[in-house]
Amino acid sequence: MQSIRVTATISSCSSTLFFTNSKILSNKFSYISNPLNNSSKPIKWNCKNSRMEASKSSFVSRASAQPLTNPGELIDSVETFIFDCDGVIWKGDKLIDGVPETLDLLREKGKRLVFVTNNSTKSRKQYGKKFETLGLSVNEEEIFASSFAAAAYLKSIDFPKDKKVYVVGEDGILKELELAGIQYLGGPEDGDKKIELKPGYMMEQDKNVGAVVVGFDRYFNYHKIQYATLCIRENPGCLFIATNRDAVTHLTDAQEWAGGGSMVGAILGSTKREPLVVGKPSTFMMDYLADKFKIQKSQICMVGDRLDTDIVFGQNGGCKTLLVLSGVTSLSMLQDPNNSTQPDFYANKISDFLSIKAAAV
Repeated sequence: MQSIRVTATISSCSSTLFFTNSKILSNKFSYISNPLNNSSKPIKWNCKNSRMEASKSSFVSRASAQPLTNPGELIDSVETFIFDCDGVIWKGDKLIDGVPETLDLLREKGKRLVFVTNNSTKSRKQYGKKFETLGLSVNEEEIFASSFAAAAYLKSIDFPKDKKVYVVGEDGILKELELAGIQYLGGPEDGDKKIELKPGYMMEQDKNVGAVVVGFDRYFNYHKIQYATLCIRENPGCLFIATNRDAVTHLTDAQEWAGGGSMVGAILGSTKREPLVVGKPSTFMMDYLADKFKIQKSQICMVGDRLDTDIVFGQNGGCKTLLVLSGVTSLSMLQDPNNSTQPDFYANKISDFLSIKAAAV
């Protein structure tokens, strides 16, 4: 029986995966690099720079972010703009002012636009319909959600055909797994399930579950926690995959709501296992995009409203970064002396790009 050994060596932490007949026997790492193909070459990445829990001394010192005073120069310096969605394009179901005109401007200038979201509740097709509802013309091929990233990652490691995925999450993950030809169970249908605790009661889990995927879930309950915990702890080699660890999200434009990180944290707490994160700031989606579109990462600008996901995602990928203040991060948070994550530029919102049109008039 042939085994492939993949070793990741990271300053103070190391991880090894063993693939035997495509079955994953163990894993213990959180933010992944680019496993787009199963080569026998070692995969190396910097654990400290990709995990926000690391000490401040682990971050590369960066100059303070500069206000975007010359958007034309930034536009001319890159070929591709990657946009986060919540807090950048919309808040909840409300479009942020100036977005349509800004996207039109960038397209007129021949820029490739890509939209990346950590929200796993929708599939790419469902997000395409949301863009359409908001009056935006966006091709499905330009959309990358963390629901898709979970399915793409499982395909990239040749997840065994006889194995299943238990989903703690919503419809988006199920649709992407289905498109990838991966068996699954759980998801929304487990939202109404209750556990009747009585003497001698013991929950049983499907022994063929080879991965648990946890995403944002508005129907999170104790049944899901226990089922996921049993799979991860008792099924040999079962992967624990998180679509993201965002602390908060924008379910409405009125306030911030607990994000997918709260669901992931519950499973982490019961299993004592760190998840493998496929959404931002993991480099997986960036590497996938660069490979798909044949983009040089130095020719990409990542635009987002979160320091710990969007900006770190861009920096880990070697891209230019622009923080917009239309979402989670305020100017005071950016300029806080304790904040060590500094983008290249910051602006109020992406419509600040439109100033180049005004200057041309």
